[in-house]
Amino acid sequence: MKSQLCFPLSALSKRFSSSVIDRAVMDGELRVFIVSGEVSGDNIGSRLMASLRKLSPLPLRFHGVGGSLMCKQGLSSLFPMEDLAVMGVWELLPHLSKFRVKLKETIDAASNFKPHVVVTVDSKGFSFRLLKQLRARYNQHRLENCPVHFHYVAPSFWAWRGGESRLGGLSEFVDHLFCILPNEERVCREYGVEATFVGHPILEDASEFNLVRTCKPQELKLQGLNFSKYSLPSDSTVISVLPGSRLQEVKRMLPIFSKAMKLLKDPFPKLATLIHIAPNSQVDHYLGESLSEWPVPAILVPSGFTQLKYDAFGASQAALCTSGTVAVELQLAHLPALVAYRAHFLTELLIRYKAKIPYISLPNILLDSPIIPEALFQACNPSNLASILERLLLDEKMREKQVVAAEKLTWLLHPSESERSSLIRGSDLESHRYTPSILAASTILSYGKR
Repeated sequence: MKSQLCFPLSALSKRFSSSVIDRAVMDGELRVFIVSGEVSGDNIGSRLMASLRKLSPLPLRFHGVGGSLMCKQGLSSLFPMEDLAVMGVWELLPHLSKFRVKLKETIDAASNFKPHVVVTVDSKGFSFRLLKQLRARYNQHRLENCPVHFHYVAPSFWAWRGGESRLGGLSEFVDHLFCILPNEERVCREYGVEATFVGHPILEDASEFNLVRTCKPQELKLQGLNFSKYSLPSDSTVISVLPGSRLQEVKRMLPIFSKAMKLLKDPFPKLATLIHIAPNSQVDHYLGESLSEWPVPAILVPSGFTQLKYDAFGASQAALCTSGTVAVELQLAHLPALVAYRAHFLTELLIRYKAKIPYISLPNILLDSPIIPEALFQACNPSNLASILERLLLDEKMREKQVVAAEKLTWLLHPSESERSSLIRGSDLESHRYTPSILAASTILSYGKR
C-alpha cells in the first residue's frame, strides 16, 4: 500500500535524527516484528499495521505472530496465534513445554529478521519473556542496532495487590508502553517506564458505526447470516451470547450458558440467541459442533464483519458474555449485558487472594460502580445467570442504567483533547482523524532512542 505521506529521503535523516526512521532510511525499508497471542490483540495489531502503512514515509515489512486480521495486513504468521491463547495460571501448566518451544522459535525469527521495531500486543506472559530474552540476546552478543521495543496494552497493575511495584523492571526490556486506559500513563512514568495513553482500541470499531442500531431480527437473514434449523420470528426475545475467544474458556462457559438458556425458555417462550464466533478457528469448529445441543433457536454470527456484529447487537434485547474486552463493546453498543466468568478453582482462589478491586469487567472498574451485573466463580451457575438475565430483560431501570453509563465510559476511554493536541500538534497527524492506532503508529515512527 502506498504511503499517504511523502517525504524526500534526503530530508528524513534530519527530520528523524536518532529515530526509528533514521535507522530505517539506511535500509530503504522499515522492518517491524509484531506479535499478538489472542483475538483482541489481533484486532489491535492489525489496526496498528494499517496505521503504520498510512503514516510511514518508507516501505514496510512485517514479520511475527498474529491472527487472521494481522495476516490480512501482510503478516505471514510463524505459527497459529491460537497456540498462545491460554489464560490462567493452572490452565497454562500443561502447555509450558509448547510455550518454551514457541518462545525460542519466535526469538530466533526476530533475530534473523533484524527488525528496526519490535511490537508485542497484550499477552504479557509471552510478550514480556520475548522482549526480555530478545534484549538479552542483543546485549550478550553485543549486536548493533538493537530494535526499539514497544508493548501495546499496559499490564493490569491497578487490578492486583503490589501490581505497581512490578512496573519498575519493565524499562530494562520495554522502551515504550502504549496505555489504553486513563491514569495508566502517569503511573507507568512514575515507575520509570515511558508510556503514552493512546485510548482504547474498541473506539476504532465504535467510531465506524452508529452504535445504536435498529436492525430487526427477521432482517438479519438478509445480512447473510447462516441460520441453523431454526428461523427467528419478528417477535422473538433475542439474546446475544458471547462465550469467549479462547477455546479453553468457551469449553468451560458454553455448557453453563446453554443450561441458562434452557431455564429461560419458560418465561420467554420465543427466546432466540445470536451466538457470536470469535476469529479463532478452534472456537469456530467447536461452536459449530455444539449447536446441535443448544436448547433454543440459534444463529451463529461469524467473525470478521464489524457491521454485522453491531447489527446483531442492535437486534438483541440483552447479552450474556464471558468477561473480556467484549464487555466494553456491549457497553458502547448500548446493549444491556451480564458478564460471567469461571476458571480452574485454583486460578479462582488466586484471583480472590490477589485482586484489589471488586469488579472484573472494565466498564465497572472505570466507573467504579456495578453498572454491568457480574456473575463470577461459584455465582456463575445456570440458575443465577437465568435469574439475572430475566431481570435484565424486564427491568427498564436496570437496562437504562447501563445505557446511560455508556456516554461517560466513552469519554473516559479517549485521551483528552489537550492530550491529543499536545501529541498531534506539529506532526503529520494533523491531517489524519484521531484513532488510538494512528496515535500509536505516530509514536513509533517518531520515537528516538535515548
